[in-house]
Formats: sequence, C-alpha cells, structure tokens
Amino acid sequence: MILSVVIVSYNVKFFLEQCLSSLKKAIDGISPGGSMTEVFVIDNASSDGSLDFLRSLFPAFHFIQNTENVGYAKANNQGLSLCSGEFILFLNPDTILAEDSLDICISFFRSTKDAGALGLHMIDGSGSFLRESRRGFPSPIVSFYKMAGLTRLFPRSKVFSAYYMGHLPEGSTHAVDVLPGAFMMLRKKTIELTGGFDERFFMYAEDIDLSYRISQSGYRNYYLAGSTIIHFKGESTPKDSKYIRQFHRAMDLFMKKHFSGPRNSLKLFSLGIAVRFYQGLAFLKLPFKTRNRKKSSGFRIFIKGDSNAQRIWKFKLEERKITVSVDEETAEEIIYCESSQQSWKSIFKEIVNNKTRIRYKFHGAGTHAAVGSSSSLEQGDIFEL
Repeated sequence: MILSVVIVSYNVKFFLEQCLSSLKKAIDGISPGGSMTEVFVIDNASSDGSLDFLRSLFPAFHFIQNTENVGYAKANNQGLSLCSGEFILFLNPDTILAEDSLDICISFFRSTKDAGALGLHMIDGSGSFLRESRRGFPSPIVSFYKMAGLTRLFPRSKVFSAYYMGHLPEGSTHAVDVLPGAFMMLRKKTIELTGGFDERFFMYAEDIDLSYRISQSGYRNYYLAGSTIIHFKGESTPKDSKYIRQFHRAMDLFMKKHFSGPRNSLKLFSLGIAVRFYQGLAFLKLPFKTRNRKKSSGFRIFIKGDSNAQRIWKFKLEERKITVSVDEETAEEIIYCESSQQSWKSIFKEIVNNKTRIRYKFHGAGTHAAVGSSSSLEQGDIFEL
C-alpha cells in the first residue's frame, strides 16, 4: 500500500463531499483506480447524515462512525491504527485538493531522505494565502509576540513574525518547524518513531505537538510550494466563545508539556499573561466579527464551467430567484464547476491571481452542492443542487 488517508469529520456533509471528490482524482494520479491507496473517514457523531449520504457515493472508501465526539486527536489515532500505507495523510474534511497534490508529495519524499512530514501551500475560499501553511516553533517568546499582536504589526519580520515564518517567501519550498493538521503527510516509519497524536489535545495544537516530536526524532518538516489546496477553515468549529476557550486551553497544555521546569518559569508566566490578554481581547471582538455579513442570495452570480454545468446551475439558481450574470466582469460571485475542461489546479491558480476578491463557490463534477467560505469567522455557504 502506497498511501493511507485519514479524515476526521464532524457535520460537514457537503464540504466533505467536495473533499472526497477531489481526493479521488488526486489518488488516481498516484495509483490509477486507487488500488494502492486506502481512505478512512472517521465521523465524530455527526448529526447531519454525512455517512448515510456519502457511503454510496464513495464505495471504495472506509467510513467509521463514532457514537460520540471523541475529539480530533483521538479520532485521528483511531484511523491511524487501521493504516498500512508507506505514507499517511491526515486531511481535514473542509479541503479541496489539486489533481497533482499527492503525486508531488510522494515524489518529494522519494527524493528527500530527511523529510519526515510535509504540508502544502494552502489558500482559503477567497484565494488568499493561509499563513498557517508553515509555522515556526511556538516558543514562549514567539508565542508572546503573536499573542501581543506584534506578528500582525510586522508580518514580514524574522523576529516578530516567527510564528508564521513570515520572512520566508510563500512561493518557495523550505524546511519548517510546524505543519498544519489540515494537510499533514508523513512517512509511516516517522510516526512509528514519534507515536500518533497526543490525545490530551481534544482539538487545536495537536499538530504543533506532533510536528515538534517529528523534528526531535531526526526528521525534518517541509512546506511544499509546488501544489496548492483550498482549506476553508473552521467549518466544524465556528469561531465562538467555545472555540476561544478550547484554543487557549490547548496552547496552555502545549506550553506546560514542553516548557515546564524552573528555567522556563518566568517565560511561562509572561506567556500566560499574554494568553489571557489575547483571550480577553478575542471575547471582546466576538460581537463585531459576524456583524453585517452579506449572504450569497443577494449576489449576481456567474457560473464558470462546462456548458452542461452552466445549464444545470442556471436553472437551479433562477428557480430560487437568484440573479445569474451573463458577464463575469459584473458578477459579485463565481461558481466554479470543476470538470475535465476546468481542473481544480487551474481553478486555484485563477483565484490566487484574481485580485478583485469577489466571492467564490466550488462544485466538483458529479457532486450535489457548491460550497464556499470567505471568512474563517463564520460557517461557510452552501448551495444544494
């Protein structure tokens, strides 16, 4: 077996459908027909009928339903125990892969012997680069700079933006300290050395912890700029007060795990103050973050894809009294319909290069909805066919 893929899902039925559709095409790039790959979808007790909907659509994939939400780390380890591939990919359900994403990763592993794990260039649903595609190790001082807001003020500084390695160019491949859990591919023998995710992290910081252990094992983490994926961010976890508490609790746990002891007591105390300040600030901002968000239903929408997809979407949107634009230049939103004529790779390239920053939705060939998200602060938008 070349590759095993583990996806932990929670109430993201239509986003997961897009993910699995794109994954299936990417798998064909390394193993025609998928004969040398295996995919495990671990559902953390979703209430949206995800598995009943998806099982028949992707019969070659393995779907496992938990009776309770056991958390991200534990569910990933549950999938990991079933994996037999030479390489293992932990993948978020709110992602869309390019057709060459897996092939590029495996080729890099073959040619780079010290690579223990790697991640890819990630963009959000508006085409903007996600800085968490590669991060520096969050030592107490680096974390303090982020929590105190200095990272945002000096985004290119090697010192103040070390958390996101902001001094390194987005378009080049390089070794990094921390990879995102949204897309983290590892050698099987790497994870045999490090062990899986630390299950004390219910959600958040578990990828930082695993990345740290990989670097300690003698392998290196790499950020690959040669392939792009979309990560919509936060579809399973809206940025509410519960998220804020979980995130900062996870960072507290990480710091205490790796920086305990008298030598770091002052640093931990200073960081604790910064964490509490940042947490309080985040709570104060919550009422303003989701205010006055426009909904897609009021937009002029342009449908981009093959003629059959355009015809279907035009009918469905007009049925809902949504204006379909005949001119891309005057549209306020674009629905991209992936097809043999318009690949995911070409779509990603186009939205990255489009500086107008209009809204987008994405529809994989043969899927049942178009999904999109222009903000990680609120749930994404879905149009069902």
